[in-house]
Amino acid sequence: MALFGTDGARGVANHELTAELAMRIGQASGALLPKNSKVVLARDTRISGEMLEAALTAGLTAQGVHVLMAGVIPTPALAFLIDALEAQAGVMISASHNPPEYNGIKLLDRGGRKWPAKREDEVEAGVLSPSALPMPSAATIGRVHHVENEAAAQYLAHLKGLFGSQIRSFKVVADVAHGAAISTAPAILRALGLRVVVLNAEPDGSLINQNCGATHPEVIQNAVLEHQADIGLSFDGDADRLIAVDETGHIVDGDEILYALATGLKRRGQLKKNTVVATVMSNLGLERALEKEGIILERTPVGDRWVAERMRQEHFSLGGEQSGHVILSQWAATGDGVLTGLALLAEMSRQRRPLSALVAPVERYPQILHNVRLSHAVGNWQEEIAHLSELVAEAQNELGAEGRIVIRPSGTEPLLRIMLEGRDASQIRHWADRMAAVVNDALQSAKA
Repeated sequence: MALFGTDGARGVANHELTAELAMRIGQASGALLPKNSKVVLARDTRISGEMLEAALTAGLTAQGVHVLMAGVIPTPALAFLIDALEAQAGVMISASHNPPEYNGIKLLDRGGRKWPAKREDEVEAGVLSPSALPMPSAATIGRVHHVENEAAAQYLAHLKGLFGSQIRSFKVVADVAHGAAISTAPAILRALGLRVVVLNAEPDGSLINQNCGATHPEVIQNAVLEHQADIGLSFDGDADRLIAVDETGHIVDGDEILYALATGLKRRGQLKKNTVVATVMSNLGLERALEKEGIILERTPVGDRWVAERMRQEHFSLGGEQSGHVILSQWAATGDGVLTGLALLAEMSRQRRPLSALVAPVERYPQILHNVRLSHAVGNWQEEIAHLSELVAEAQNELGAEGRIVIRPSGTEPLLRIMLEGRDASQIRHWADRMAAVVNDALQSAKA
């Protein structure tokens, strides 16, 4: 049983991620916490969120853990609140950017970071052997406390305290994806004196991420042009990532956001060791642009967990993913889409330049991503998919130093992701198509 992927336990609600499983995760994780611990529990707007919230609460309180119900708030707000509310851990119910039928459970520690893989393995062991878990007496069962209003107010006050006097009066379009940022993102933007147009703000769990938000930046792209805005900020379902749009309608992904923030931090002497941490998926164009500024790009495996871990090891100040997870370690231990948007606005204000000028030096290399749906989990594609390794070696030899190939199983869906980038778009498409065909042929052969 592989319960936890790169971003918590995730699956289709009521099928793969059931109420029973959620309760067992609550019990197993609660059993690992000190006696009388407090856990902050939050969720996004998905229909299944309330069901899983109730099940997790039952499991946690059964282990003597006191649950602080924070309601619908972003994942990074939960990460901040764990310490602010003097809790020992946090649990977020969200499937982030996935469609509405999915949901997930993320476990966060006192510092707002995801539990390490070893501790998730301990939770999984408890889920598989619930009879081995301790069972507190009736007198020591945990209690439930509702802190929804307090939680939201503390997070907003935190953000306002960071950027209150730094941001000029811009016109902003914000797409909150019918998700967890519905109340927090518009509230903080308006509190800072910005003129705000809000899109996709219905708290309907069947609409979250549907043709909106960070996975559909074309929506905010059109809105920025229509409203003649200075910037567009597009969040995903739990608001831990951001895709932006500049005033010309150009989509600004996580790589370009990293460049704009990194160069600003270096200018102010705040970029630790002149290094930015990103994943193997970040574009070569980012690496080349940073090199020209004397900034090192250090790469990790895919997943903001690995970015955060590397940043923590070396005390780096900035890292993130192309998908829009950005970690500014002086303020947060995890990706925070709202905070990232405010940091961009602050940088535009300091330099008195539009976003298009801040990201112009990043010349993105053409990049092709094929997501091949799998009929079964693939552990080691080099061994399980015949001839793919040979094809990858042949392609890399032709692409040389100006091309990259990354093949990996998705940590959240049954997909094999095939990414190629290089100077010549037709060349990398040719190789990506050939690799996808090899994978599909292997899957058909396995079925036969």
